Amino acid sequence: MYQCCIFDLDGTIIDTIESITHSVNLTMKQVGMGAVDQDHVKVFVGDGFKKLVERSLIYLGDEKLLHYDEALDIYEKVFEENCLYKIKPYDGILDLLLFLKERGIKIAVLTNKSHERGMECVESCFGTGFFDLITGEGNGIACKPDPAGAFYTADYFHVSPSRCLYLGDTNTDMKTGIAAGMDTVAVTWGFRKKEELMKFNPKYMADHPEKIKEIFA
Repeated sequence: MYQCCIFDLDGTIIDTIESITHSVNLTMKQVGMGAVDQDHVKVFVGDGFKKLVERSLIYLGDEKLLHYDEALDIYEKVFEENCLYKIKPYDGILDLLLFLKERGIKIAVLTNKSHERGMECVESCFGTGFFDLITGEGNGIACKPDPAGAFYTADYFHVSPSRCLYLGDTNTDMKTGIAAGMDTVAVTWGFRKKEELMKFNPKYMADHPEKIKEIFA
């Protein structure tokens, strides 16, 4: 039986696409570029904000990344001000999390967002101390898909990786969970398509948080 569930943040527990798209486009505007549509932002996220900015610039025609350094500095400031913009938990997530907590299963968040912004997003939606552990980028742990953060979470709870369930919505998450030796759940209500996630042969697929309860039945 699983003793710990590790959740990705963006596209898994919280719908943050509005805040990310808004921040990207405010940044691009300040460096004299156009706008990135939401569908492309969904594809560009998952590997941290530096990759997000890089992919956005290339998409808008800055293939030599002439605006990269400037855009990084702007994005960090813009996102600090807008990270809570129109964010909301996905339907059914709170019920799932309460279901897990009632059964004594540890719940954690592992995100490539900066640790500060990750904490801010999670606590604004679920309250302070609701999750047993929140780990974001910038604390000396390599970004996903490096499994270091997943191992850190398992060690924190003194739980074997084989007793951890890893849940995420992108190819980065699939790589992370599999590399950590954890059973992995591909959630299809987030930013990526089911077909993309199926290529990684996750242990489970779920199109709604309610489906995850069945794993513990």
